[in-house]
Amino acid sequence: MKKILEKYKIQLKLLLALTLGLIVLTTIYYFFIPMILNYPKGTYGTNFQVELENTNYFSQVFLIAMAIFAIFVIVTFYKTRFLIKYSDLIKNPYNYSIKEINYVKNKLFTVPYSLLILNIMIPSIALTFIHAYTIKQFGITTLKLFMLVITLMTLYVTSVFIYTCNVFKKILITLPYDNTKDLRQSTLKKRIFYNILPLITVSILFTSLLGYSIVSIETGNSLFETYHSSLYYFNEFNEFDSFSDLLEKTASITLLNQNDFVFIKTPDNEYINNKGEKIELSTFFNKYLNELSSTNKGRVYEYYGIDCQGATIEIDVNGSTYTVGIYFTILSANILFYFSISFIVLVLINIIILTLFSKSLSNDINIISSGFINMSKNRDTSLMEPLPLSSNDEFGSLIIAFNKIQELTKNNIKQIQDNQDTLMEQERLASLGQLIGGIAHNLKTPIMSISGAAEGLSDLVKEYDSSIDDPEVNSNDHHDIAKDMNTWISKIKTHTEYMSDIITAVKGQAVALSNEEDISFTVSELLKRVNILMRHELKSAIVYLNISMKTDENTLIHGDVNSLVQVINNMISNSIQAYNGKTDQNIDIIVQKQDNNLLISIKDYASGLPDKVKNKLFKEMITTKGKNGTGLGLYMSYSTIKAHFNGNITVESEKEKGTTFTIILPL
Repeated sequence: MKKILEKYKIQLKLLLALTLGLIVLTTIYYFFIPMILNYPKGTYGTNFQVELENTNYFSQVFLIAMAIFAIFVIVTFYKTRFLIKYSDLIKNPYNYSIKEINYVKNKLFTVPYSLLILNIMIPSIALTFIHAYTIKQFGITTLKLFMLVITLMTLYVTSVFIYTCNVFKKILITLPYDNTKDLRQSTLKKRIFYNILPLITVSILFTSLLGYSIVSIETGNSLFETYHSSLYYFNEFNEFDSFSDLLEKTASITLLNQNDFVFIKTPDNEYINNKGEKIELSTFFNKYLNELSSTNKGRVYEYYGIDCQGATIEIDVNGSTYTVGIYFTILSANILFYFSISFIVLVLINIIILTLFSKSLSNDINIISSGFINMSKNRDTSLMEPLPLSSNDEFGSLIIAFNKIQELTKNNIKQIQDNQDTLMEQERLASLGQLIGGIAHNLKTPIMSISGAAEGLSDLVKEYDSSIDDPEVNSNDHHDIAKDMNTWISKIKTHTEYMSDIITAVKGQAVALSNEEDISFTVSELLKRVNILMRHELKSAIVYLNISMKTDENTLIHGDVNSLVQVINNMISNSIQAYNGKTDQNIDIIVQKQDNNLLISIKDYASGLPDKVKNKLFKEMITTKGKNGTGLGLYMSYSTIKAHFNGNITVESEKEKGTTFTIILPL
């Protein structure tokens, strides 16, 4: 039993919801049908109905409910049979293929809609035809019953539809996500139509039914009172000598509608019209006339829900009792036509309104979904544009939230890119430091060997020179050779010392740039160090350093002060060298804040940089000093600013007007 309950768990949930709803529906149905269809009081749920139809009203409603329940069971189990077949997939989805999972997903998406349609239409149509077959006619009464049934069924099944969607949604969220196009695409318009159109249709139907019922009751009461008065005066102001006389005088009764007619019921229980012709009236009408009309002022009903009634009065003719009545139709058949046209027009109007409304909602959603799709596809954050604000409701709030998310995404992507650049520069600095250290070590060994060899040569030259006193040797030639050798040895020593100093300096610079001392310091402290260290070089070149402070000198910078000083000093040295020995020149340092960044600009007024050099700066080691430069200084300065300060360096240069390097430091 437990296995069966587990196997049919979801279907039983749906059937439980259907059963509970059916109980409520049946209760409403039980009380609403007599009211909407104007059942004659005292005729349903009594012996009158049992004698007439061999069953009572309660039994009829119960049988109808059971028939509806049977239809629900069949439809629900048939449409959800895939849940039994794929019950293990729902529990263990990762054991199955994406194709099978998507098949189940498609079923979970579409089955609630088919259940909605089938559970409304099949019971409504079945009950309507059963009713038409029972009363042997298909007219306005059957139409009213169909409208009432479909109204109640729609309300009921729509509620179950929402519950079914929620049950299936809980299953859907447990299934793996796969970005494929195997899933059937639905539309917002479809969802709106399935959720709202039935309720609008129900509202129109119910309002129409209620209005029709009220009009039918009021019109029936009015017609009955009029005809009842006519019959009363007909009896009061006429004397009847015989049945023929009675029949003749009924011609004077005024009828209000073309389809109304006068009838006479004889003591033999036969019905005759005012022309003397026998007519047939329904068993219900005859039974109600004989048993209940006397307690209802002579009013008679044709059948349950049929809008035909009779007004009667008993007349004594020579000791025999005749019943004279007027059979009248409350509402004409044209009402059915006009009602149908009005209903269709109202539904069409609502469909148009829903279409426009759903299109408007769909456009708002498409704006947002397109934004997300573009954001997911677009790798260039600079091309991301904020979505236009198309409404001031929840969709407007969603668009605003999307724009905020997009802005945050752009900032995060930029931060990630900056962090990647920083890491790359740090790695490059570390690698460069190791590389330079290795090169310096490898170069210093042969240079030291050359220097040692030069010392050895110097000693040999001294020994050679001492042999000049030998009378057998030409002393003048010896002195010249010794002198030349000493000159070359001196040059070798000078150049090896210079090479050693350069390698030591480069190695020291690489080590210093790859090591970071993380402290906080002010702009004032930074510039003091720069001024102290560059004072001698500036004085020697007769170049003046002008500092322009456009921000608070106590602004804090976080990072390695020595590395930053070295970068600025390198740029000042480059500017001094750019003047090519010209004196009385100026170099400007401008410090300012911009967009939460600190900008330090080093500006000279020399000849500027060629375009081919400017375009390659910071990307490779390039120099304008020929054999006197390596390009290493600017290259490593850029790496230092990126790696240690998460900043940037830009350059602006114009021929014969000068160059400006700007260090950008995030605060």
